Amino acid sequence: MPAHALKRSTLLTLCACVLVAQSMVAAINLLIPQLASSAPHPSHTEILWTVDAYVIVFAGLLVPAGALGDRYGRKGALLTGLAVFAAGAATSALAPDPALLIAGRGLSGAGAALITPATMSILVQLAGPERRAQAMASWTLAIGLGGMAGNLGGGLVGQYLSWRALFAVMVPLAGVLAAAVALTTPRTARSPLSSPDPAGTLLLTAGLVAVLFGIIEGPDHGWTSARILTAFGVGAVLVAAFTVHALRSRAPLFDPRVFRSAGLRATTLGLATGFFGLFALFFVNSQYLQEVKGFEPAVTGVAIVPLIVGMALVPRFAARWSARPRPVVGTGLALIGAGLLAASTADAHTPYPLYACWLLVISAGTGLAMPALTLGVVVSLPAHQAGLGSGLGTSAREVGAALGVAVAGTALAGHADFANGMGPALRVVGATVLVSTALVVTGFRGSGRASRVAAEAPSATEPVA
Repeated sequence: MPAHALKRSTLLTLCACVLVAQSMVAAINLLIPQLASSAPHPSHTEILWTVDAYVIVFAGLLVPAGALGDRYGRKGALLTGLAVFAAGAATSALAPDPALLIAGRGLSGAGAALITPATMSILVQLAGPERRAQAMASWTLAIGLGGMAGNLGGGLVGQYLSWRALFAVMVPLAGVLAAAVALTTPRTARSPLSSPDPAGTLLLTAGLVAVLFGIIEGPDHGWTSARILTAFGVGAVLVAAFTVHALRSRAPLFDPRVFRSAGLRATTLGLATGFFGLFALFFVNSQYLQEVKGFEPAVTGVAIVPLIVGMALVPRFAARWSARPRPVVGTGLALIGAGLLAASTADAHTPYPLYACWLLVISAGTGLAMPALTLGVVVSLPAHQAGLGSGLGTSAREVGAALGVAVAGTALAGHADFANGMGPALRVVGATVLVSTALVVTGFRGSGRASRVAAEAPSATEPVA
């Protein structure tokens, strides 16, 4: 596939798709107060599942969804994902009771799981080695902007409209995106080597769902409760069973031995670390600005906009240094950790401009590290497994995000009120990011040359679909 095959219209369309899918992870958080008092009258547990169902299904299905796109056609997977996403949004918008609302959220999460790896995989196939770093920088920016758009959109809807409007608007938006995909996005080479592996898919998906359930529900039920320990135990057993199955299978979903690559281990840990810090900040930020600073929901959504600046500007420079991931990733993740430690000093008397400066530090770190980490996952696997690589990378992001919210929530729960707990919570998260950064940087030793060789290697010729 020639490098010029990636047109600007295609790039913008694919980035818009992943932005919308990512935005629904965060948007619901600012609508919790309105949802709690709405006509369906959801219980506290039902509200938690309304928030979490999307993330659990989304993250749990990413790896098999990426492999399915590689095998049967990435454009078809993307269009199917948009249709499923819209169906889930319509179900949530019209839901007469909490059960259907939760079901709709889960269905939209399944659609997002098809959308996200397909968009990255198509970009990898169309961009070619010489434009791959720039394409990944744009895709990573879209992921980050999705979180910002979710916060902003959720705040505006919570301030001026009904929570049902958030889901209702996603239906025509998905239709517009599907039309844009049909018009601008060419079909790319399929991979006959990729396997859907039904048994492996079931084992891995169920294992990830069990682990995510434990992470998300841990702060509410207690980390040592029977329910949470059982979830982690079941998840560990299922993931171990998947590993044994994959090692014995002739055509596994993916070969676990790919994690022998130090570069792949470092990049997946780096992605999880970055989103661990970022989503812990999202969780704390909305409560700080509303409960401590007294901002309205719409203003709260706007107040996090400084995080966009670094994500929008820094990736342009970071893409130039993609062949030297170790210093770029190390500096970026260290900035995220340092920014979180600085934000931990905020209280009711902290001027917002100073708080915004700390958001800018975190934003610059995210914009610096994430393109190199995203590209690192891609070049650690053969080109025909780009969808699988995207699934692994995005799974790491979502698991990291869930862990960030869980750790911040647990740290907050140990204090009398939010104002007293915010500082310690962010210090725990910031310190964890810095420790993980040291592990990531160590993991990059010796992997730089392999990454450059993989990035420069030509893609295999495969049937187009």
